[in-house]
Amino acid sequence: MGVFSYILLNNIIPLTVMIALGVILYRAFKLDIRTLSKLNFYLFSPAVVFKMLYESTLSLAVLGQTMLFFVVYFAAMFILMEIVIRLRGYKGGMVPAVRNSVIFYNSANYAIPLNQLVFVGDAFTMSIQIIIMMMQSLIPNTYGIYSVNRTKSNELGKTLRTIFSMPVIYVIPIAFLMRGLEVPIPGPIYTPINYISNAFIATALLTLGVQLGSMKWKLMLSDVMLSNVLRLCVGPAVGFGIVLLLGIHGTMAQALVLSCAVPTSLSSVLLAVEYDNEPEFSSQVVFSSTIFSIFTVTLVIYLMQFIR
Repeated sequence: MGVFSYILLNNIIPLTVMIALGVILYRAFKLDIRTLSKLNFYLFSPAVVFKMLYESTLSLAVLGQTMLFFVVYFAAMFILMEIVIRLRGYKGGMVPAVRNSVIFYNSANYAIPLNQLVFVGDAFTMSIQIIIMMMQSLIPNTYGIYSVNRTKSNELGKTLRTIFSMPVIYVIPIAFLMRGLEVPIPGPIYTPINYISNAFIATALLTLGVQLGSMKWKLMLSDVMLSNVLRLCVGPAVGFGIVLLLGIHGTMAQALVLSCAVPTSLSSVLLAVEYDNEPEFSSQVVFSSTIFSIFTVTLVIYLMQFIR
């Protein structure tokens, strides 16, 4: 009951309040969703990724094993989604929208505090989650952009130009390089980075609220629920199978399984809004998966005690 209450009070209710404020602000002022989306892609998201990677302490051994897990897990979920997409007969923009709603998950503002709750501030498990967060920040800004643009245009050059305009793909290697070489960041530069990164969660959630407030509610219940089940139930089950396959044990196995149990990432909404690719579906999935995660994540945490 303690874990259930903590997730409700510290994850679900604060997220819901911020989303509700976004809805209210849109109703009152008709905020421009595309401006908010660009702020997230080009300013807030790169700042928070840089700050977390620059301040982290990652060993090569943990980095290698976590990366191996992530690659295998991502490939498994991608293949699973291709099968589901074909069985359901999705067409056009729904193909990347459904796929992205399952393979992109909230590894930052949901998974990081959750990791700290479950493992009581363990630096080792935190480093694992930061690696997952890094990959989950990089892929939406590369493959994610490619997938939503591929359905609208055959111009590969244009799509690649869009991808290479994303700051995150440059921020990650720069942060690693500066941390590895112990390059200090001057205070007048680091202070704005802190300010901007601290605003990321609020701005991303307000953006989701504005999107929910602006859309014409077309209930897509079966598709939304299917995505929720795949993300919240099948996702951690696949993660558990992969840690067994790779022979990962103990705390590391638990941290990796927990990282797979979180709801759909805000990145899927930001991509959908920025490139006008099924924003209604994506918004409904993010909102509903966040709510349902209170039950599914609590169950996963309970079952983690059987991972040895």
